[in-house]
Order: sequence, then C-alpha cells, then structure tokens
Amino acid sequence: MTALPRSIDATIDLLGSQRYVCGRALGTVAFLALDLGKPLFLEGEAGTGKTEIAKALAAALGRRLIRLQCYEGLDAAAAIYEWNFAAQMIAIRTAEAAGDTDRDTLQKELFSDHYLIRRPLLEALEPQPGGAPVLLIDEVDRTDAPFEAFLLEALSDFQVTIPELGTIRAEAPPIVILTSNRTREVHDALKRRCLYHWVDFPGFAREIDILRARVPEAADTLSREIVAFVQALRGEDLFKTPGVAETLDWARCLIALDTVSLSPEVISDTLGAMLKYQDDIARIAGAEATRLLDAARADLARAS
Repeated sequence: MTALPRSIDATIDLLGSQRYVCGRALGTVAFLALDLGKPLFLEGEAGTGKTEIAKALAAALGRRLIRLQCYEGLDAAAAIYEWNFAAQMIAIRTAEAAGDTDRDTLQKELFSDHYLIRRPLLEALEPQPGGAPVLLIDEVDRTDAPFEAFLLEALSDFQVTIPELGTIRAEAPPIVILTSNRTREVHDALKRRCLYHWVDFPGFAREIDILRARVPEAADTLSREIVAFVQALRGEDLFKTPGVAETLDWARCLIALDTVSLSPEVISDTLGAMLKYQDDIARIAGAEATRLLDAARADLARAS
C-alpha cells in the first residue's frame, strides 16, 4: 500500500505513474480530497477522464477499486446488499426435511452473514486488504432523487443499516469519487458534501501528453495531427463531441492501419472511432473532413 501524497505535485506525480496526465487544478482538488477525506465530485462531458482518475488512484495507492455503476431506477437495497434468496430456500427445505423446525434458530441462521450478498456500498465500508478502498460512484446523474438522498446520508456518516444485522460503520472511510456526465442536475445538497471539479476537454499540449502516455507507439507527427484534428472537430456543432477516450481509440485504429499521416480518405474511413451518431459522421465525411484537416495543419504550422 502506497502512502497518500502530501502535496499537489506529489498527487500529480502519483497519477502520472499510472499514465494519467493531470492538470494542476484537478491535481489540487484530488490532493485536497485525499488529505481532507472528502468525496470528490467530478462533472463533465463523457470521455474526459473522470472514471479513469478513480482507476489511477486505486492502482497507484494499491487500494481496491469498488465501482457502483449508477442507472435509472437504482435503489439503496441494490447498492448496499441483498439476501441470497435461492440459498435461503434450500436451507429452509433442508431444515424441513431433517425435521429441524425451530423457527427462531432457523431465522437467525437464514439472516446471517453467510447468506448476505454484499453490493458495492457495503463492500466499501468493510475493511479491505491494503487499506480503505477507492469507491467510484459512476454516472450518479443517471439515478433519481431518492437515491441521491440516500447517498447524502451514507456519505455523511459512512454507515448503513441492515435491519436484520444492525448498523455497519466504516472503520476507515473509503476514498469516494462521484462522476456525472450532467445529463441532469445533481442536487446541491449532495454536491455540498463533496469537493467539486469540472473536467473539461484538455488543451492541445495536454492532450498530446495524454496521447503520448497512453499510446506511446504513435509517431510524433501523427500524434500531433490526430490531436489537432480532434481539437478542430470539437469546434463543430455535433450531437456528441468526441472526448479524450475517442482520441485514444482513433489513434489506436490509425496505428492498426499503419497510417503515417492523416488524409481525408483515412479520416472518412475511421470516423466511427470518434463519432457515434450517423448524422455526425455524415456531416464530417468527405469535403468537411478535408476542410478540418487543412485547418488543423494550418494551426500546427502556426504553432511550430
């Protein structure tokens, strides 16, 4: 287990050890979250690296990563625990066949730890090898108000109550990271429990650093063209703007095709690595791809 970083620079270096290229603003709020034991709320467009920071922290600190993937209709029970109903039914029938009908004893057995299925929030509150885990509550904006209210209470006291077993409190609070793609506004009360940071699309220099860290096999000239084109593409009126994840995917696709330099043809052929809606692909393919490539190369020429 690695000790928590004691400075902003150490936090940035810690994330960098896992090839997560972090700007100073994000490094600062990550350090404060670790140092103060506060949940970190990351909001921004999909594909900007919000989920990856939790993975990088867990790997760098030698902690277990526990992920709660949020979705519409998620409730507290599904996030905390459930009872192994099938195993309980087998135990009941076995007890009946053996003539063991002591109801109180059987009930205590059925609602014991042996039949408890732990879900992410309960797991995160229990001791883990290597220290308190990193709890990633991913895409919290997909849930509804009742679940937000539950999270508000859980993140306040780091405890949950199971009626049959009692209250379970974390000996050491987990490192909590919440992410939101802002498909809806998350309630202010939940945000106030957290340190907040908006994760924006990176600038040219940082995106180049990210590409070099994550796809080191990409040649420098090709990497610069890729990033310049994606940066130009983000200025278009698209249904879904490509994130950093799409930049990396596109780079890997181009390398698999032995691409040395971008051309309008190869761009049109591989737009599906960056754009996920047909209307966006149809708009960019052909002459528009040529225009954006020319603009990207002009920007590169001015910067050099």
